[in-house]
Amino acid sequence: MLTIILLTAGYALMGAGIGAGIVAIGAGLGIGRIGGQAMEAIARQPEAAGKIQGAMLIIAALIEVVSLFAAVICLLIALNIAGIS
Repeated sequence: MLTIILLTAGYALMGAGIGAGIVAIGAGLGIGRIGGQAMEAIARQPEAAGKIQGAMLIIAALIEVVSLFAAVICLLIALNIAGIS
């Protein structure tokens, strides 16, 4: 019985770590895509650079907030499973 509990806890910790990694990869891809598309838009319409840059920064900040929230949730799950609270 104890082996099953420890195995389940190990899977939960591994899942939390994998989840945090996926969050980091997704945030990096999202911000990279935003930056690339913004540079293309600025190259096509240089006069709209200010508006494009402002929108890009707002969206990048939203992605960062969501990814930070998801990483904190993964960390809380890992700490809860490990018994550190």
